[in-house]
Amino acid sequence: MPFSPESMASTDAVSPDQIVRSGLCIGCGACAGTNEAARMRMDAYGQFKPEGPSAWRRERSPQFSRLCPFSPSARNETQLAEERFSAAAGQDARIGRFEAAYVGAVAESDFRDQGSSGGLVSWVAAELLRRGLVDGVAHVAPVTPRKDGAFFGYRVSRSAAEVRQGAKSRYYPVELSGVLRQIREVPGRYALVGIPCFIKAVHLLRRQEPVLAERIVFTLGLFCGHMKSARMIESFGWQMGGAVADIERFEFRLKDPARPANWYTAQLTRKDGSTGQKAWWDMADGDWGAGFFQNSACNFCDDVAAETADIAFGDAWVEPYSSDPRGTNVVVVRSPILHGIVTEAMTAGRLDLDPVDADFVVETQAAGFRQRREGLAYRLTWWRSGVRPLKRVPPGAAGLPLRRRLIYRMRAGISAWSHRMFRLARSLHWPGLYIGWARASLSLYQGLAYSRGRVGRLLDRFLN
Repeated sequence: MPFSPESMASTDAVSPDQIVRSGLCIGCGACAGTNEAARMRMDAYGQFKPEGPSAWRRERSPQFSRLCPFSPSARNETQLAEERFSAAAGQDARIGRFEAAYVGAVAESDFRDQGSSGGLVSWVAAELLRRGLVDGVAHVAPVTPRKDGAFFGYRVSRSAAEVRQGAKSRYYPVELSGVLRQIREVPGRYALVGIPCFIKAVHLLRRQEPVLAERIVFTLGLFCGHMKSARMIESFGWQMGGAVADIERFEFRLKDPARPANWYTAQLTRKDGSTGQKAWWDMADGDWGAGFFQNSACNFCDDVAAETADIAFGDAWVEPYSSDPRGTNVVVVRSPILHGIVTEAMTAGRLDLDPVDADFVVETQAAGFRQRREGLAYRLTWWRSGVRPLKRVPPGAAGLPLRRRLIYRMRAGISAWSHRMFRLARSLHWPGLYIGWARASLSLYQGLAYSRGRVGRLLDRFLN
């Protein structure tokens, strides 16, 4: 898929309301963090959206237009990476600029056991604190006690023990406005952990605010498939016999020595102390690729590997690593300082990592790159009103088989209608309405997307 590193940035200013109405708001909270009167609130679909004075929401502001990660006027990931990593040893159109890439896990302590994957995100954050390179780490952790019903949120940790409380994957909407205010108010050096669009938003903010540029000294990126809404926990709870009001804690990925790492198992803990477990594949909406509860802005993202982050982490979804129940990370290092820390730890036996190339990294995230390259190019050809996203992938569908087009259409439809159907079922107190719809939708999607061999050949012949 053609990839243009230089985007022709739009000069048209946009407003928060325009971004929200266009389905391009990811809910990162960067805009609300710049206005004391603004706040982020969950909408009816369980996704964060900005709230504030109507004049602020409606104003077509150049300042807002340059800081929203999905604004067509903002600098793109390639441009930001060129500013930050101009001397990087490697460059690849798919994963960005980098010093080195690795596959493996943490060898010391129990970082690997306590994380969803190889334990490297928590290890790097803790190591930055241990070396005195940062005073705090802004990351996502369980909210205790829960506020406004949220299960997870950003916080600042100032010790390795606190950092490790936030280990494991959190497929749940969070926003940055509160933690950004804290960083502005409390002097110090901070590392911030986030998904690609959040890291991009932080760097766009750092361009506008010298205080943030001075204090946020490291960014740790997470490879991302898409953002889920808060309703996924509710749906999983329905399917595990627990109403959301009864759930005290939720784990999206439990490690099981008898199961491959890519066989996710979710677990909820109820307020009475009892627990429930269920494999994702046994859920009506547990197929990640189908796009249930996806934020609409994710349809217009072209960054899989957090290209603007100093270091980025993903799961090694290729064999033999995907079958290893202990979990394995793939890591892209862009900061020379972090590269030195990683190589020193490898020499000391603290990290068990093997060098890999960009092709290997892309292979571990093959489905994500198809969605963000081939799929994005196709989605950009669809008619849409409002703010039009300007991406590094040019619009186009030439040569795309009908079956692939239908897969992208169906995935977008499931993403959009899962929010609506769940809201309807929730208002009617009728879980079966949504679960029945989800099972039927998933069956159609999997038949279209996963049919191989003779069935797949017949399907392709029929469709073409």
